[in-house]
Amino acid sequence: MDIEISGQVPSQGDVEAILALVAAVEVAQQTEDVDGFIALFREDALWVTGHGKRLYGRDTIHEFTRRVLPGATKDSYATYTPDHLLFVRPDVAVVNVNQTYIHGDGETPDDHGSPVYFLAKDGTHWQIAAAQNTVVVPD
Repeated sequence: MDIEISGQVPSQGDVEAILALVAAVEVAQQTEDVDGFIALFREDALWVTGHGKRLYGRDTIHEFTRRVLPGATKDSYATYTPDHLLFVRPDVAVVNVNQTYIHGDGETPDDHGSPVYFLAKDGTHWQIAAAQNTVVVPD
């Protein structure tokens, strides 16, 4: 996996934990695991959906996700590949992700996403503090 890492890296363990968090987002989305997805967020998190809907707090994110995630992978799913990780501080990081959609027939459409996750570390645990899931519009 080619990922650019910048800022003052606290430890290789932190890098690995953040990459594992992105992988957990991918698995939760692909398996439509609402509770697994929500567990990745801080209680006071902010989520902006791919269509610009702002969701404040884990309870609101949970309510929205409970409505939209089940059935979301019926025709396609997405892969998540982190390409840039910035450590703002030892306990704050920003990770950019390339999101590629795959149809059930294995075809890769021109649809892509470009999520960005703002992560905070509380003790030894990284969680999503804020995120924006942006749909990439072709040129």
